[in-house]
Amino acid sequence: MQEIPRLGLGTYENDDPEQCAQSVSTALDAGYRHVDTAQSYGNEAAVGDGLAAADVDREEVFVATKLATENLAYDDAVETARESAERLGVDTIDLLYVHWPINSYDPEGTIDALNDLHADGVVDAVGLSNFRIDQLDAAIERLDPPLAAHQVECHPMLPQDDLRAHAVEHDYALVAYSPIARNQVADVETIREIAAAHDASPAQVTLAWLLSKENVVAIPKATSEAHIRDNWAARELELTDEELAAVDDIDERHRIVDFDAAPWNQ
Repeated sequence: MQEIPRLGLGTYENDDPEQCAQSVSTALDAGYRHVDTAQSYGNEAAVGDGLAAADVDREEVFVATKLATENLAYDDAVETARESAERLGVDTIDLLYVHWPINSYDPEGTIDALNDLHADGVVDAVGLSNFRIDQLDAAIERLDPPLAAHQVECHPMLPQDDLRAHAVEHDYALVAYSPIARNQVADVETIREIAAAHDASPAQVTLAWLLSKENVVAIPKATSEAHIRDNWAARELELTDEELAAVDDIDERHRIVDFDAAPWNQ
């Protein structure tokens, strides 16, 4: 599989087809080479339109999507993954995740579907999302291809130390969604102070902090060209060791995405 670009474009809730396609095209033209979507977002076709509209070769773009929680039984996973590829306009999905290990998730049937989709060339790499460590271990044991990525909420108020360590130990990417905590990082004094020192935005500081971590990939959601380019510029921001440590030391803890059936609440 190709290496996962460290900074990608998230498309959660970007459900206006014209706006979504424009955001994807704008991001690719700005330099992004990683786009993340999901069956449940309802925008795979729009993402595909954006891929087609951008002045970038398809082979240069890493495209990831996720199986919806109602599509995780073996037959449903195999059928809908092929439908996702068609909606995205791609011959092969670069990375296919299990979105959540809930509802129709079957540790045997779902993982066997991933194995077969990989063997058949429908997907180039497989990932998981929102799994506990015990669920990760069980899935890794059954997967034929190596696990490429685990996508979870990750930001300074939810640094996911244990899951990041697991990613390093097992050599896969931890992909951070909601990496700027829906811009709640702008309310954190430590981050604001570091941003002011660099004439940067709090979002840029947070993304630079994440990208300093081993095996971490960030996929901030953005729709406007200004936010897309602002996030992209985080790659050029160099924080000092002291600044990185200061973000590490933020002691506030909370989740953005949380509900009773979530795996960590079981």
